[in-house]
Amino acid sequence: RFQVNGECPHCHWHLPQLMSLEDHEPTMVEGTLGPRNTTPAGDEGAPGQQHQSFPWVVTLLAGVLITTIVVDVIGNLLVIVSVFRNRKLRKAGNAFVVSLALADLVVAIYPYPLVLTAIFHDGWIAGYIHCQISGFLMGLSVIGSIFNITGIAINRYCYICHSLKYDKLFSNSNTMCYVVLVWALTILAIVPNWFVESLQYDPRVYSCTFAQSVSSLYTITVVVVHFILPIGIVTYCYLRIWILVIQVRRRVKPDSRSKIKPHDLRNFLTMFVVFVLFAVCWAPLNLIGLAVALDSRLSRAIPEWLFTASYFMAYFNSCLNAVVYGVLNHNFRKEYKRIVLIIFKFHC
Repeated sequence: RFQVNGECPHCHWHLPQLMSLEDHEPTMVEGTLGPRNTTPAGDEGAPGQQHQSFPWVVTLLAGVLITTIVVDVIGNLLVIVSVFRNRKLRKAGNAFVVSLALADLVVAIYPYPLVLTAIFHDGWIAGYIHCQISGFLMGLSVIGSIFNITGIAINRYCYICHSLKYDKLFSNSNTMCYVVLVWALTILAIVPNWFVESLQYDPRVYSCTFAQSVSSLYTITVVVVHFILPIGIVTYCYLRIWILVIQVRRRVKPDSRSKIKPHDLRNFLTMFVVFVLFAVCWAPLNLIGLAVALDSRLSRAIPEWLFTASYFMAYFNSCLNAVVYGVLNHNFRKEYKRIVLIIFKFHC
């Protein structure tokens, strides 16, 4: 496959470089659905050799990712600044909102630009170390997001359904401890990926990401612990809140009317929409991984476009939360406008 002078005619790598980097380049897999690539040693670092995409598909994926990055950075910075600027937003529960914004911001600053570079070059060119860091930060972001969404749900549940105990449970010091616990559990959850070598380059999604084909048992554990279990906890919390809201409105519990004020209900609805969007965006990818882990024969039945679409749908979720706050939360919307006006006047 190589010319006499040591150059690969189909890529921008040189043979001496490939031989010296044989153990240090990102492992390229056929994807999280199929078995690991069995290319010869030295070829595994040649990105994009076995994956062909139509120009319009590449343009579409690049467009989605560029939009995600721009909205993610601007939106989540607005969220963080708004909470610190506006006294009405500096509540204990919004500590999880800021933490969630940071989780979304991480991927827009480092991994997504590298994925965008891989799209433009039709392969990973950043090297092994960046591949591992990128995959680690992506995992950190998604697990941090679902754990923070779980924290928000528990916070809203305690605030609405157990209001008498709320101030004690979610004092400022306790809330900060909860946020630290969320990130400690997130790091603990992502570290095993390095030991099972599951962070690999997937040419179909131009990303260094979790390769679900490494171990079926590990994939099932990841999906259950990192997605299904948190989704179950959040669903329980929000279901209990909905039941209480219905009971109050039907006067089944008239004594609870004072517990649920209009702005509290709006805040709950905002966080509920954030949860629903996360579940919708990440469910296809997790369900595909779980299905293939349970029955590897399904890997041939699932079309590549569906897998790629599920990945970029999940990526797109990182820019949605800030938009939801601005649309549904009056305080966030007002603060967004103030910040934008201040920036506009400063530059003018």
